[in-house]
Amino acid sequence: GSSSSLTKMAAESSNLDTNGEFTAGPEDAQKEGLASPEVEVTPPADPPTAPCPPPPEVKGQEDGGDKGDKSGQTSVSVLPGSEAVELYPAALEDYGEGEESEGELPAEFERLWRAAQETPQDFSSWTDLLQYTEQEGHMGAARRAFWAFFARYPLCYGYWKKFADMEKRAGSPRRAQEVCLQGLQAIPLSLDLWIHYISLLQETLNMNLPESTQRIRSAFESAVSAAGLEFRSDRLWEMFVDWEREQGELRAVTAVFDRVLSMPTQLYSQHYQRFKEHVESHSPRDILSTEDFLKLRSEVMRGRAAATPVMGREEVPPGEDGPPGISSANQETEEEEQKVRELLLASRQEVHQQTEVEVSKRWAFEEAIKRPYFHVKPLDRGQLRAWQNYLTWETANGDHRRVTVLHERCVIACALYEEAWIRYTRYLEQHSVDGSREVFRRACEIHLPKKPNIHLQWASFEERQGNVEGARRLLERLELAVPGLAVVRLRRAGLERRSGFTDRAESLLREAVQQSQATPLHAFYSIKLARLLLRVQRNPGKARRVLQDAIESNPENSKLHLNLLELECSADLRQNESNVLRCLARALAAPLPASARLLFSQRRLEFQEDFGHTVQSLLNAYDDHQALLQESNGKKRGAENGDPDDPEEKKAKSEENSVATTPSMAIPPTNMPMAMTPPVPMMGGDMGGGSQAAYGYGAW
Repeated sequence: GSSSSLTKMAAESSNLDTNGEFTAGPEDAQKEGLASPEVEVTPPADPPTAPCPPPPEVKGQEDGGDKGDKSGQTSVSVLPGSEAVELYPAALEDYGEGEESEGELPAEFERLWRAAQETPQDFSSWTDLLQYTEQEGHMGAARRAFWAFFARYPLCYGYWKKFADMEKRAGSPRRAQEVCLQGLQAIPLSLDLWIHYISLLQETLNMNLPESTQRIRSAFESAVSAAGLEFRSDRLWEMFVDWEREQGELRAVTAVFDRVLSMPTQLYSQHYQRFKEHVESHSPRDILSTEDFLKLRSEVMRGRAAATPVMGREEVPPGEDGPPGISSANQETEEEEQKVRELLLASRQEVHQQTEVEVSKRWAFEEAIKRPYFHVKPLDRGQLRAWQNYLTWETANGDHRRVTVLHERCVIACALYEEAWIRYTRYLEQHSVDGSREVFRRACEIHLPKKPNIHLQWASFEERQGNVEGARRLLERLELAVPGLAVVRLRRAGLERRSGFTDRAESLLREAVQQSQATPLHAFYSIKLARLLLRVQRNPGKARRVLQDAIESNPENSKLHLNLLELECSADLRQNESNVLRCLARALAAPLPASARLLFSQRRLEFQEDFGHTVQSLLNAYDDHQALLQESNGKKRGAENGDPDDPEEKKAKSEENSVATTPSMAIPPTNMPMAMTPPVPMMGGDMGGGSQAAYGYGAW
């Protein structure tokens, strides 16, 4: 769209009034990152078992220490795989604050603390606790509550600001800065937290110290490096420009404008208008570096020389001539100055037009995102789809840094969704293995400590990188955090098998068989163990014993009988006929549903037809099969005539596997054509993929 229309849309969507000031919109309370206590949403993960992190320590700036040592620094990792940005702690006056004991806690604190610890997934219990500590103003209780809260919800930037303000009001500006630094390590893209931190520095730094100005400038540089690509970063850039202007650094103001003019932000056109005012209000000599000014003025002089006949030049004594493009009087006319301004604006106009194109490409995507901040309340499908569409487009059209920043924005708003983190790690793995590992760590250790899929993906990632021991530790930790998940135990066994430790895989499956006695998973694990013994270790005897023991414990499970039948049929049938027939006889005598018994009868009939040694055994199998058919058909006719349903038949119908039956025949012919029933697929838990749904976990 045009520049004017986009500017109008930007002003409307950012709640700007006619004077360009930010006004409160209907969702501003939520956008402060303070989730409403009335929203009772259970996050999908429980808190980390590790104790909450202590407040950060800033080297060289310890409370009560020597205030003369100002060399300490704190680093913030802006993006995965990128270099850390050094954040300078404040150069403070000696406020005299020191370590204080927790002392006696307020009366209601223990009750609220206990409620938050007993139900850590209840966000409202935490907000009640934090609100109470803020009202009481007890810093010992506040520190205990806030650090415990941040261990679970580090993306709530509004509470970082609240905590920093409490430390400041308590007379601990150094602690307030440390709180902000810790918050910025958790959410380096938080524009509000960056602005809050820089404002805190401006209020608390001793500006009589010569390094204070440089430290504030360094904080601004860190902020725009971390969050300057954010679409709504306009306030930060404007704050940076205004601060440099207050310092009287006009050339620095121009340098900041040059950077922001190329950034596709929401108020990009407003930045260009302010830059034009900056150029018109000052002499180009004052706002440009010497090199840039001489370059532009040389272009102006060359243009004048081309349009004006060459005149004789007055001789100038040696050593008194100025640099190229500057007259000996070191002054240029107003006309020349205006020409320099025009060239300067023309070059920035080209940048502005290109930025406008980039903004127009992203505008619809940005407008579709209604909640760019973290909240425990689930996102609706439309919002999830908006993030997916934006990421797909940016990945196809943007550069690596822009794609990474957009992913970082996404995992803030979608921090409780595994899919957002997994998509980010898959993209990042193509560019930085360490960066991808760091994203996995943040997802699994902070935001989704009990979500199995993201942990399984992390273990697979480490295995792909050759870090088998790391993958083993991750799977063991996941099984301790979420015990009883079959997919985790199978993944552990599979890891050991792929690593060549088949004995460890067998031990893991045997342990699972023992621990799952009297549960549906007992048959599942038994089949998995038998398959490992048969197919990998080539030990049919051990596999047979596993299945036979499982059948003794659970004789009504048809899948166990089917897998034992497959095991027996996989051997040499000329020598294993008796085992096959015993397996079939055991299945027919078991308390199986009628449909399953009919299936095994059909299998026996087919086996006798294909591999039997006597015709009498074939005829006996046929007679038994006909009897089962007549029994089954009789029950069906009884049901059609209004007879009450047989409970056993109801159960059989629910487990029926589309068994085709042969029509009844009064007398078997001499050459009996067998109506072959296509064998039903083997149970998914052993030979196929269907067991995953049968046993209650999705395919990975």
